[in-house]
Amino acid sequence: MTNPLLDFSDLPRFDQIRPEHVAPAMDDLLASAESALATVTAPDFPAKWTSIATVLDVATERLGRAWGAVAHLNSVADTPELRAAFNAVLPKITEFWTRLGADERLFAKYKAIDPNTLNTEQRQAHRNTLRNFVLGGAELTGAARERFAQIQERQAELAQKFSENALDATDAFEYIASEAELDGVPDDVKQTALAAAAAQDKAGYKLTLKMPCYLPVMQFARSSALRHVLYRAYVTRASDQAEGDAARFDNSALIRDILALRQEEARLLGFVNFGEVSVVPKMAESPQEVITFLRDLSKKARPYAEKDVADLRAFAAEHLGLADPQPWDWPYISEKLKEARYAFSEQDVKQYFTAPKVLAGLFKIIETLFEVSILPDTAPVWHPSVQFYRIERTHLEGAHKGTQLVGQFYLDQPARNGKRGGAWMDDVRTRWLRPDTGILQTPVAHLVCNFADGVDGKPPLLTHDDVTTLFHEFGHGLHHMLTQVNERDVAGISGVEWDAVELPSQFMENFCWEWDVLRHMTAHVDTGEPLPRTLFDKMIAAKNFQSGMQTLRQIEFALLDMLLHTEHDPAQDFMPLLDLVRAEVAVLQPPAYSRTAHTFSHIFAGGYAAGYYSYKWAEVLSADAYAAFEETSGNEGLPSPETGRKYRQEILEAGGSRPAMESFKAFRGREPSLDALLRHQGMA
Repeated sequence: MTNPLLDFSDLPRFDQIRPEHVAPAMDDLLASAESALATVTAPDFPAKWTSIATVLDVATERLGRAWGAVAHLNSVADTPELRAAFNAVLPKITEFWTRLGADERLFAKYKAIDPNTLNTEQRQAHRNTLRNFVLGGAELTGAARERFAQIQERQAELAQKFSENALDATDAFEYIASEAELDGVPDDVKQTALAAAAAQDKAGYKLTLKMPCYLPVMQFARSSALRHVLYRAYVTRASDQAEGDAARFDNSALIRDILALRQEEARLLGFVNFGEVSVVPKMAESPQEVITFLRDLSKKARPYAEKDVADLRAFAAEHLGLADPQPWDWPYISEKLKEARYAFSEQDVKQYFTAPKVLAGLFKIIETLFEVSILPDTAPVWHPSVQFYRIERTHLEGAHKGTQLVGQFYLDQPARNGKRGGAWMDDVRTRWLRPDTGILQTPVAHLVCNFADGVDGKPPLLTHDDVTTLFHEFGHGLHHMLTQVNERDVAGISGVEWDAVELPSQFMENFCWEWDVLRHMTAHVDTGEPLPRTLFDKMIAAKNFQSGMQTLRQIEFALLDMLLHTEHDPAQDFMPLLDLVRAEVAVLQPPAYSRTAHTFSHIFAGGYAAGYYSYKWAEVLSADAYAAFEETSGNEGLPSPETGRKYRQEILEAGGSRPAMESFKAFRGREPSLDALLRHQGMA
């Protein structure tokens, strides 16, 4: 078998996949999927769940897995050749999935399935399938059906271009700074910048807009002029306000077109706006419920946010001689105030969080809490820095006595060129009792971050924010990998309402603030000493530093997203709406040239359209779920394994096999309450 994308015997052969493999493999898999579709929609084919799955789902799952491998490489190892191969095939892939999701013959076949012939998991998957057909345009006919398909294809192209522009605009910027300009910037950041400049035969320090460089410069550089240069470049990325040649990555027209297409799609489906379409498969009942939730939370957070700003202004005037702070000064002022108030710096903390030690500590908490083992494993990878692991469970009795493979995952931590920013979890394959072989397929996940690399032969250092990010993505990974559901469409995160999917990820973040967890995952990079309790106590004191401002920032994004998809006319410029949202929510106003929406990939290229509120919505669930652990923790302060077992069984293992509210109530014994979130964030 010469094409690695057509090998499904085991894990993807990432080290062998080349751009020239993409088109032939996709043509082959699309042809197989087309053939399977023709078979199951024939009049004499039985309207039975397993019969359809054995033919159609097996073919489409292969297509999905192979295309997933290509899309993943496009995100983490982008090259001009791979990008061209990806974009050449994208329209065909989109067209097939759109047509499949709207095929009236297939819809009729699923409608003819007798729910009484299905088990509980299959019934939930069947309900979701019928709903998705309606949202996929299966009830449209004639010109409306054709137009719906065109819209899906065009949206996929625009989202991909939006993502490329955001990546290219970020990668294109560089600023060669002098030693003097970098006064105050941490040594490890300077060393990385020095090496990056030297690699291009340039004297000085190469600064970029990637987070491991951008954020510490904004927090620590004493030069306001330098911070201004980076800030302006960062907030104008991929916009008409970018300076010079960088304006070629402008996303303005793409945003307008994407919003117009979504509005048109909603109208075709019989909805007033795209916000209404978006909430159909979610926990929230309506866009208005979401808007009310956000505005209510905004009112509760506002007094705390206003106090945050007043404290910053007073400190800047009294201690930094800044009577009129500018937007690029706020991160620096915040860091200085934090150091003064709590007598520690993020830089101090970072020295204790070496990546290998953090990972070992994270594995220990997962192993203890969820009764599994995490072990190194081997698999072909796309970059030497990628690690691969397996999760196992040992059964001491019963039919499964012995060690059982639960799942596996790839971990890709360092930032690099050609890798899009941010952090995410994605599935490689889903748990599935395969209908073609009768064999249980175990789940595999991608866990991707963008952390700084190690310098001078030392291990990489993580900020506490990085640690929290790592725990967050692992929460998603555990949701995907620990599932015990055998029906692919509702196993793990599949079929989970989008506004509940962040529950397990945000839940895991809480452990980053527990002394009995943290002390086991720290060792000073030079001395090996664990994090001192005194420093941890300062971190805890500072935990909710500016939580009011941070809450309002998330609400600003979420409210903008929902209003763009409900009240905004796509033919109009959306900047006035952004200004209105900022006037209503923000306590610090950015400059007129700021264009943060132009890199808002979550909603324009990442599946969160009219759904960004999900982070705050799920935070209510996750804070309340974590409160169960606070209520049952033992004398040593460590989480109770019994509570961990119940959480694993009712939330993680159940996956999407039942509504999220049912899973939450099965774990907590009641509906969620806002109280725990406000308490955790110091706003009770």
